[in-house]
Amino acid sequence: MTIEEFVESRTQRHLLQQVFWECTLRCNLNCRHCGSDCRKDDMPEDMPFANFARVLDEIALEKSPAKIMIVTTGGEPLVRKDIIECGKEITRRGFVWGMVSNGMLLDVEKLRQLTDAGLKTIAISLDGFEEEHNWMRGNKNSFSKAVGAIQALAHSDITWDVITCVNKRNFSTLPHFKDFLLTLGVTHWRLFTVFPIGRAANDAELLLSSEQFRDLMDFIKAERSKSDICVSYSCEGYLGNYEMEVRDYPFFCGAGINIASVRYDGAISGCLSIRSKFDQGNIYHDSFMEVWNNRFQRFRGREWMKRDECSTCKVWNVCRGGAMHLRDECGKMKGCSYNKLMDSTTK
Repeated sequence: MTIEEFVESRTQRHLLQQVFWECTLRCNLNCRHCGSDCRKDDMPEDMPFANFARVLDEIALEKSPAKIMIVTTGGEPLVRKDIIECGKEITRRGFVWGMVSNGMLLDVEKLRQLTDAGLKTIAISLDGFEEEHNWMRGNKNSFSKAVGAIQALAHSDITWDVITCVNKRNFSTLPHFKDFLLTLGVTHWRLFTVFPIGRAANDAELLLSSEQFRDLMDFIKAERSKSDICVSYSCEGYLGNYEMEVRDYPFFCGAGINIASVRYDGAISGCLSIRSKFDQGNIYHDSFMEVWNNRFQRFRGREWMKRDECSTCKVWNVCRGGAMHLRDECGKMKGCSYNKLMDSTTK
């Protein structure tokens, strides 16, 4: 099956496989690259679980819960005092429960409570060694807390991985950082680069140059030829000749195709990194499944993206406009992975 056929098949079927729940906007960190611009104080109240539970019950009427992962994210999901109860109810309904966390509140006891509640998978963010990570996360204790969380996970049976946001500060240390991760017992390592939205829009220290971006692809490719750790790049964009060399699947933006999200305010969208301009409804006045089944036209038919630099792009058929989170409120592209790689060969 070609990449074009793969994308077309998944788009036509649009099987719901993952739902992200922005269960809170509150956070105990102040990260430089935060896309949702979370703060510690003066944030909207968390969505009551009973409201999200209605979404789960509606999904279960049409879909098999066992084939759908519910990912609790934020903000920082562990700041919710009822997160354990939320997880128990997600699990009781038969869904697979996952989480993305900064690790600040995750220790051995909290992990035990989470796994007892049914948590099946968790991703912990660790953005380099202590100086680089604390700089990125805006907290002098964030590195030690995240490392403690990883150490707890290393002695558990849960599925987990480490996510690293690659930027100009930690770029040169990646080989040594990989060795450090191995000492912690990390077996799966995901890397991504900052996209220019939210707080990162005007922060030059966060954005890799074209040459650094290509070097990152070469680093991942080289590490994947070894067997000591499973390294992969995120789903941010089409990568030309690096496709299938730096991750296990061809580029595919699943937003609105196999991925949905429910924001803290009830808005329904494809993934939480996508701007509100692309919201498709709201659980407080729309049926989630009606929205999933009958809307999301802009996600599933992406010919509207074939504009500006995309209008004459020779890889349009496999890229289809790139990842939707790299489009601004008006649909204009904010970054192109393929062009960045092409630029690196001309300089």
